[in-house]
Amino acid sequence: MLHLFLDNRPWFRAKVRGYGTGLPIAWQGWVMLAMHLALIMGLVTLLRGHPGVLTILVLLAALAPMPLYRARTEGGWHWQWGKRATERRDHRGRRK
Repeated sequence: MLHLFLDNRPWFRAKVRGYGTGLPIAWQGWVMLAMHLALIMGLVTLLRGHPGVLTILVLLAALAPMPLYRARTEGGWHWQWGKRATERRDHRGRRK
């Protein structure tokens, strides 16, 4: 079963607009996303009475898997302007 997680195929599609990962395109991506959300929700449930510790641990839990999301995204992470990627834009994002 472990070999299914170690293949080189992407688990996520890149966003159409913006920077980062879009929705999962493989079942491994859906499992990773569900486990990530379950971890954060579990921390919130268990540490409800300790807001300082909760904040730190939720931030760590939210940021820790980002390298794996990036490595498993089809085409990697870079800024996407949408469907017209070849169009030139100024610093405010407006078409030239």
